[in-house]
Amino acid sequence: MLSTPPAHRRPRAALAMGADAAAAVLSPDSLAALAEVCTLAPLPAIDDFSTGAARTALADTEILVTGWGCPPIHAGVLAAAPALRAVVHTAGTVRGHVTDACWDRGIEVSSAAAANALPVAEYTLAMILLSGKRVLERARDFRATRMRDAWLATPPGLGNYRRTVGVLSASLIGRRVIELLRPYDLRVLLHDPYVTEEEAAGLGVHLVTPAVLFAESDVVSVHTPLLPATTGLVSRGLLEAMRPDAVLINTSRGAVVDQDALTDVLRRDRIRAVLDVTDPDPLPAGHPLWDCENATITPHLAGSQGNELRRLADLAVGEVARWAAGEGFAHPVRRERLAFLA
Repeated sequence: MLSTPPAHRRPRAALAMGADAAAAVLSPDSLAALAEVCTLAPLPAIDDFSTGAARTALADTEILVTGWGCPPIHAGVLAAAPALRAVVHTAGTVRGHVTDACWDRGIEVSSAAAANALPVAEYTLAMILLSGKRVLERARDFRATRMRDAWLATPPGLGNYRRTVGVLSASLIGRRVIELLRPYDLRVLLHDPYVTEEEAAGLGVHLVTPAVLFAESDVVSVHTPLLPATTGLVSRGLLEAMRPDAVLINTSRGAVVDQDALTDVLRRDRIRAVLDVTDPDPLPAGHPLWDCENATITPHLAGSQGNELRRLADLAVGEVARWAAGEGFAHPVRRERLAFLA
């Protein structure tokens, strides 16, 4: 393992990300805060490690601050960066750019996945509560009829009192969803093969099988990372087992769900769906999901956007400061955990 720098020394750093990502995530204030805790290579951010300017910057860079659009940091890049000891990512997954060569060299890695998890969890909470009262559907009907419905005659199944919410996977986002659900009168089920009964009790959830989760939940929220083992995990059988008018929420990846099966179940008006991700993403213009009125499809907006991007930058600046002080990362990414991360 490479050693960290002596405490309170300003490490030499460079930005590596797409120009659009740099402009969106790193405001002048964020760049100024970053410059207070490290010696930052001249802008613009590196988006191609093969250029002369990139090689000059890499020659003495100790820490790379990366973002969306960062090229892979392969062995050739590392050869040009003999001093590189850490990567701080201003977004979620590091799979696209932190290569085996980085792990083999012992480079420390941090990610702002925890910061990005919060808006996704907030979106999920909002959709759980809105779907419980059928807010979006009733607003559409109200616009069409211009008449209020008989509110005292609403069906007893409508509302959010003692509904059952199923969370598929206690990922970083799944755990934040569970945390946000605690103040509400909801029963929360969880399926995650890596969570013990004791840990589930600590989370305040009931650990169940996938079959029970889908059969007993009024809302199922998918937070499973897309891996070879999880592709199509939400199968036709699980979808068919859902309660009539139950809701499937997917903010993970579209391919975790058998989309053909989901389309079929939705077209038969058995369940409802809230989909922030699809497969492919976005859907082709002629895809039948667009015509399902019981499907709310949003344009992959649950993650950090707008002023929420500042949270990513703030976390990254904090991580650089900690590393420069010899304290280690608060949000490290471990090689052995990559198989369980989005």
